[in-house]
Amino acid sequence: MTQPKVKGVKDMTKGNPYRMMIAFALPLLLSQVFQQLYNTADTLIVGRFLGTNALAAVSSSGTLIFLLLSFFIGTAQGAGIVISRYFGAHDNDRVSKAIHTNVAFGLVSGVFLTLIGVLLTPTFLKWMNTDPAVLPEAIEYFRYYFLGSLAMVMYNTLRSVMNALGDSRRPLYYLIFSSVLNIGLDVLFVGVFRWGVWSAAVATVISQGASVVLCLIHLCRKGQLYTLSIKKLRFDKEMLAEIIRYGLPSGIQNSVIGLANVIVQSQINSFGKFATAGYGAYAKIEGFVFLPITSFTMTITTFVSQNLGAGEKDRVRVGARFGIIVAVVLAELVGVICYVFAPQLISIFDSSPEVVQYGAGQFHICSLFYGLLALSHGIASVCRGAGKAFVPMFVMLSVWCIIRVAYIYLAMHFWHDIKMIYWAYPITWSISTVIYLLYYFLTPWIDGFDKTRRGIEPPDIEEAA
Repeated sequence: MTQPKVKGVKDMTKGNPYRMMIAFALPLLLSQVFQQLYNTADTLIVGRFLGTNALAAVSSSGTLIFLLLSFFIGTAQGAGIVISRYFGAHDNDRVSKAIHTNVAFGLVSGVFLTLIGVLLTPTFLKWMNTDPAVLPEAIEYFRYYFLGSLAMVMYNTLRSVMNALGDSRRPLYYLIFSSVLNIGLDVLFVGVFRWGVWSAAVATVISQGASVVLCLIHLCRKGQLYTLSIKKLRFDKEMLAEIIRYGLPSGIQNSVIGLANVIVQSQINSFGKFATAGYGAYAKIEGFVFLPITSFTMTITTFVSQNLGAGEKDRVRVGARFGIIVAVVLAELVGVICYVFAPQLISIFDSSPEVVQYGAGQFHICSLFYGLLALSHGIASVCRGAGKAFVPMFVMLSVWCIIRVAYIYLAMHFWHDIKMIYWAYPITWSISTVIYLLYYFLTPWIDGFDKTRRGIEPPDIEEAA
């Protein structure tokens, strides 16, 4: 049984695995670049036109946004695993049910997140020790930002659907358009009209909404194998259970990382606005330079899931190994570049000597360890694709949250030096890497997937293989 040819849909169970993964990862990489441009454009333009206080306001709680969005984005990624699995098994009926259940979940999640974000923004910012000098502008920015939560959740939901079907090009095209729109609106609202930091959030929301509209236009086209239909939007019990099984651990994992980062951010904020601005600039740059690695780890998940759905275990081993090696090599290369050019990179956002000192200091401590971070993410992506989403969840919970936070509180109690906070990242990356390597080499992670493939008849698998 062969999968019908559908425009924009890529079956990753056939062909050269290396070429397949590279071809899938490159559009993902560009998509990630333009996705990162959203918040980075806000930070860059606000810092340049409105000064350090405004930059600190935007940077004060970037981790807060990640915390609140990450759970739902992680769940959407889990749904993508379900879609990829059934797509690899050529079970088109279940693919359609999984897509519609995922979109319905995204709609409900977006509305819920909007209410939480708008109502509780002041409380969250105060909990995070935000500098009183920048608190009013920070509240303005994040309240407007969370008004667009539905668009942000829905874009990630729809993108996960297309990526799961092997389509990484269309999300790229839509992001190019919306990112250019976002930059133009930022310049207009902040640079020309001087409306303040809140207008940067409005520009982001408008642009993200545009990308959602473009995704919906494509997915709702009639006559396609996986046409999205409003009439079919409902929670299918079987699909919802599977999405929760795979998506809930990813969502919890993302939230745990987000929670740990919020605690880190609150400690950074206690060192004043220059430290906050420096940390914010570092985070934006790190988000960019790590995109090649993220694109390959996302590719690993889709590749592993589709091929295990088709029963191609040998192909899975080859693709997983290749993806992990590429991610680690790329991470070390960008880490060395960041180490050398750290001051210049930070000064792009804010050339104040104090801001540059804080941001460059974090690069000099963290960047040479990026290979370990990539290795952890790579094996975690293999686990998710293989239906072992609880493994990375427990590793992140124990290491990247509990150990990291405990270390920071102890370090701040005895030394109260911001460099000790920076060291929390390499230390916990190293610990998680050891755990993942032991799991990857010492457990039969590839065999347990068969036990979770409910509802797929063996003949389909044999024909697909």
